[in-house]
Amino acid sequence: MKALSIRQPWAWLIVHGGKDIENRDWPTRFRGRFLVHASKGMTCQEYADTRDFAEGLGVTIPDFEDLERGGIIGAVTLNDCVGSSDSPWFFGDYGFALESANALPFTPYKGQLGFFEFPNELVPQCS
Repeated sequence: MKALSIRQPWAWLIVHGGKDIENRDWPTRFRGRFLVHASKGMTCQEYADTRDFAEGLGVTIPDFEDLERGGIIGAVTLNDCVGSSDSPWFFGDYGFALESANALPFTPYKGQLGFFEFPNELVPQCS
C-alpha cells in the first residue's frame, strides 16, 4: 500500500482535524487510499506555528509531546491534485485533495520522500 510522510502536527490534522488538503510543491497523478506516515522530525517552532494556524480554524491539536511520530497513524483517500482551492488549508503550489480520513493504531516505520510502498503485511487494521 502507498504511504506518504507528513510532518506533525499536519499529519494529525489530516487524520483527526479535518484537514482536507495536503500542500506540496510537486504534483501527483496518484489517486486512491494511502497511509499517513507521521515524520519523525518536528521543531518547537513548527509545532507552535501550526497550533496557532489550526486554532484560527477552530481546531485544537494535542500537546507537542503527545503527537506520535516516526510511523503510520492513519489512512486517507486522495481524490485530486489541484492548483487552487477554497479550502482554508490550501496554501501551496499543489494541493492533494483528501477525504475519508481515519485513524489507525500507531505502527513505527521509517519514512521516505514522496509516496512510498508500505509492506502490506504491516498495514495496521482499524481498532
